[in-house]
Amino acid sequence: MRIGIPIEPDPQQTIAAATPETVGKLMKLGYEVCVQSAAGEAATFSDADYEAAGATIVDSAVWASDIVVTLDTPPQQYRDMMRPESILISRLAPGRNPDLIEELAAHNITALAVDAVPRISRAQSMDVLSSMANISGYRAVIEAASAFGRLFTGQVTAAGKLPPATVYVIGAGVGGLAAIGTANSMGAVVKATDLRPEAGEQVESMGAEFVPIPTTTEKSDDGYAKEMTSDQAAAAAKLYSEQSALADIVITTANIPGRRSPLLLTAADVAGMKAGSVIVDMAAAGGGNCELTVPGKAIVTDNGVTIIGYTDLAGRLPTQASSLFGQNIVNLFKLLTPQKNGVPELDLDDDIIRGITVTKAATSSADVLWPPPPIKVSVTPVATRQEQQAHQAALHENEPEKVSFIGSGGLGTKVGLGIAVLLAVAIMFVAPHSVSANFMVLALSIVLGFYVISAVTPRLHTPLMSETNAISGIVVVGAILQVGSNNPIVSSLAFAAIVVSSINIFGGFAVTDRMLSMFVKEEA
Repeated sequence: MRIGIPIEPDPQQTIAAATPETVGKLMKLGYEVCVQSAAGEAATFSDADYEAAGATIVDSAVWASDIVVTLDTPPQQYRDMMRPESILISRLAPGRNPDLIEELAAHNITALAVDAVPRISRAQSMDVLSSMANISGYRAVIEAASAFGRLFTGQVTAAGKLPPATVYVIGAGVGGLAAIGTANSMGAVVKATDLRPEAGEQVESMGAEFVPIPTTTEKSDDGYAKEMTSDQAAAAAKLYSEQSALADIVITTANIPGRRSPLLLTAADVAGMKAGSVIVDMAAAGGGNCELTVPGKAIVTDNGVTIIGYTDLAGRLPTQASSLFGQNIVNLFKLLTPQKNGVPELDLDDDIIRGITVTKAATSSADVLWPPPPIKVSVTPVATRQEQQAHQAALHENEPEKVSFIGSGGLGTKVGLGIAVLLAVAIMFVAPHSVSANFMVLALSIVLGFYVISAVTPRLHTPLMSETNAISGIVVVGAILQVGSNNPIVSSLAFAAIVVSSINIFGGFAVTDRMLSMFVKEEA
């Protein structure tokens, strides 16, 4: 079957639905790919690049392909150019466009909404919302820094100190975490809030301070933040107002799938912010999280606060955004084409395929399959201190106890230890004076080695074996130098050392190889 990649009808859209690299990957799955001329120019991909990858350059006939892939829902005149029973893959926003669903069904088109990919681990590689949010979060900080006009990081100069900028991020999803990481890497003091209490650990792992909402919140069961209750909304509104007044830059990311973006910052909150501060509303496309946001524009309020409501943050980095979007599409086609024969299979028993299938072509008109049945996502809750302590105790319950170096074990152990000490003392007395200093080094090595190894949890003994290869190699070298000794005892001990150390070396490398093979990426 043929996949068509048209020019995005929206002249402001700079992202391409496929790159030359992803075109090659689609062709390996058995598909033919045609690209409309100039489809990738805004993302710096020329027609020659697509042709070199194996694609066919066409004109508007691309809309008559068996499968059409676009960024956003194409306008009516382009949908009318599609053949019945063809497949449209795009960000359709089906929750907000019931009329579109009816029109696609009447035209007998199978529609797959890639912006409806369920939030499950297996679907992460196909989640275009996460991919675009990741880039948008990075770009939001860049736009904020440009409008802020001051340093993010603190400076100590001969003329005095410059304090770091304070960044407050509302919403710790993919876009929020990307913004947190970017602002933190630029030297700002970063704080963040999220309705999901389980997001606190992620925020702190990015180097930011988590500021929780001082009220009980319901844990997420689908990976998205839930809409707030009235009590939560009141507590959150107070927190947002207080933190935004202290911050130099506020970045809002709150979106509810299929609905208007929730209002987080009122005009009064903006009026309480410092002159020169900046708000970047990443939810502007859905109406905005700030009451004063103008979607698509940047404005300055009467009290000197800049509010950025750009709806194309990802599109301001078109090359990388196109690469990520294109790879998401490739991963989707890998799921749709398990036989790699260029024929997609809509397995509606698969949670991912069922979740994104809006309409499915039938004999005369398509079947409407939206909305899909809900999928529950298991999210790890935040454990209390007592729960964490109980968990740690359970982890170590079956581990062998660490043995004290002296005074532990039964009578047999103590007798054996005493005999070993007596033998060591006897050897020291009969040994030549020239090697007596080596016994002290040996004794210290034994004590140090015992405490180091015994302090390592048994779960790390396998990788520890790999790291002892260097030590075993030194033992082998020393034993080789002594194996030719005229003293049969020395020669025997040296030979035994060579055998035992060699086993440790080869075994260590074998274990290391097996461990590394777990992280080898499969070929596309």
